[in-house]
Amino acid sequence: MLKLAVIGAGTLLGRELVDALETRECSVLPLSHGPTTVEEELGDVVIFAPSPALLEGIELVILAETPATDEILAGFQGRVLDLRPNAEPSLDPMPVTGGWPKGKIALRNRPAVEQVLATLPRLVGGIGEVGGTHLRSVAFLGDQGLDGLLEQTIAILKGEEPDTAKLGYRAAFEVIPQIPRGRIIEVRVPAFHGDLLVLHLRAADGATLAKLEAPQGVTWAEHPASSREVSVTPELLAHLSLADEGRAGVLTLAFDPILWGTLMPVLRLLEL
Repeated sequence: MLKLAVIGAGTLLGRELVDALETRECSVLPLSHGPTTVEEELGDVVIFAPSPALLEGIELVILAETPATDEILAGFQGRVLDLRPNAEPSLDPMPVTGGWPKGKIALRNRPAVEQVLATLPRLVGGIGEVGGTHLRSVAFLGDQGLDGLLEQTIAILKGEEPDTAKLGYRAAFEVIPQIPRGRIIEVRVPAFHGDLLVLHLRAADGATLAKLEAPQGVTWAEHPASSREVSVTPELLAHLSLADEGRAGVLTLAFDPILWGTLMPVLRLLEL
């Protein structure tokens, strides 16, 4: 049985991880810095303060938050999975498919939008060109994103200037395009949960676009899903609208960056 520890078990991501992992064939040690909330104190999960001694015998450490000191992991000999938004960029990202690569000691999370784009060949056949817009919620920043948007929203409704310290930008009641990367442009929207990737497809020469059977973790929806609909499911919700006799189409892909973009890939990576 895999023995693992989650540092940051009190964060949004950490709570989801611990809840999911405790239902699988593994032993989970929840660790977190700072005081626990009332909900955590009354809940079934006992959270401990991280220390090197608690990591003895642990095979894998999952980082959902930054340890208070470097000493906590200084002597750790097992594997490390860094799921923080500011994970060390020199680490290899999690593979798109399959389990933990042999010989790798540490991995970081792969951006959810990269994982979504990797599913395209298994969702729609005949694709030639792809371009579109990623409507990104604040969920990728975890509790910091949720708290920051909430505080900004309340401040503006009170007629006050919002504090941008937590998010680094003014998010409430704002739609903020980012610099395009290739043919995909990210637009940050004032939503708490749920991302949408709206893709404009063109068929390859001599081909037509065709909907394929949904792979595992994906569901074809009857209509383009909203951020609210996708925030409560670990599935990627897809909708395809064809035009020009199948030569063009709009593919809407809705997903939650925590549930679908992180939680499900971790379970697959650890083969749980």
